[in-house]
Amino acid sequence: MGKFFNRSKKQDKEIIEEKPPVWEDRIFWVSTLQKIAFPVLNNLARNSLRKSMPYESNSPEGKKFANFEAFARVFNGIAPWLELGVDTSEEGKIREKYIYLTLKSITNSVNPKNNDYIFVVEPKQSLVDVALFAQGLLRAKNQIWLNLPMEVQARLIRELKNTRIIAPYENHWLLYTSMIEAALLEFTGECDKERLLYGIRKFNDELYVGDAIYSDGEDFEVSYYNSLIIHPMLNDILKVMRKYGLQDGELLDVQLMRSSRLASQLERLISPEGTYPLLGKSLSYRCGVFHLLSQAALLKILPRNINPAQVRSALTKVLRRQFQNKNNFNTDGWLIIGLNGSQIDISENDINTGSLYLCCAIFLALGLDSNDLFWTAPSAEWSSLKAWNGNQIQQDQSINF
Repeated sequence: MGKFFNRSKKQDKEIIEEKPPVWEDRIFWVSTLQKIAFPVLNNLARNSLRKSMPYESNSPEGKKFANFEAFARVFNGIAPWLELGVDTSEEGKIREKYIYLTLKSITNSVNPKNNDYIFVVEPKQSLVDVALFAQGLLRAKNQIWLNLPMEVQARLIRELKNTRIIAPYENHWLLYTSMIEAALLEFTGECDKERLLYGIRKFNDELYVGDAIYSDGEDFEVSYYNSLIIHPMLNDILKVMRKYGLQDGELLDVQLMRSSRLASQLERLISPEGTYPLLGKSLSYRCGVFHLLSQAALLKILPRNINPAQVRSALTKVLRRQFQNKNNFNTDGWLIIGLNGSQIDISENDINTGSLYLCCAIFLALGLDSNDLFWTAPSAEWSSLKAWNGNQIQQDQSINF
């Protein structure tokens, strides 16, 4: 009996010692980012994205936008990481490569003489991807925007302004027009204030349901769009508005508190196994549904009762669940439609191969320096893991502002 217990204790000790070091989480995040983003950026930088990227969808209608969708969504998600710039570390050298690929990709994408001129502005889908691209520019202003040649900057400004012919739907699309105008304000000092302000006021005055949730239009539906698009865009747009002294910029404080509350909800949705409820549309965006949770970590607006390390641990579990093996990629390394493997029936008709790269939104927290507590603190149990392990967990608390 004594030997049995002694052997058991030794095994327990070995399990603790074999637990991956904290720094391996960030290494895994960066390696996963490369696995997803490299085929898109490398091909666009080489003028071969249109030739090489496959097209998978339930509808042929998105084919002319698919390449731009892929690039805009990759850039949107990795921009804060790029913004850290180059250093002598191994990761810093990897970033140098990806900054170069991104700059080259943008230059090719906006040049009508190139095979991969993908900045095609025509109603309506392009509005989505121009806005996501513009958000990426705001997130990587120093490393990307300021390092683009002046003629490329001028072309981009024209392309952003060309979207003004597109009338958005009365839902989260309103924030696409606001985002583009916020980028124009940041990069030129001028914007169409009506297009900038209409979406902000609509969401704040009419579409806020309560407890951090906005309705995505007049009819409320359960979905992840508050995390995928609405909160992240409101946060980034209002930051620009406050910077330039616009009156509605004062909404930023309340908006960030609402985002903090939504972050706590999202953290509680992650199961001990790294899965989450399959609710609403666009589930083929995979881990991109945690866009806001990663942004909350980046902006340091997580609730005080949530340890940043538990968010890192939870998001790492989600990433490992979906990308530790190759079942979400085809043989050439491109994403395939599905949640866990090839599951095209889970996608809507407007989803195509390019759309899937919104999963990169989970990588926003890589914009935190590697020495930040988010990355250096010991791994921690997230809420559902605490609860199902029988450990103490606080009540979930709603907000009423």
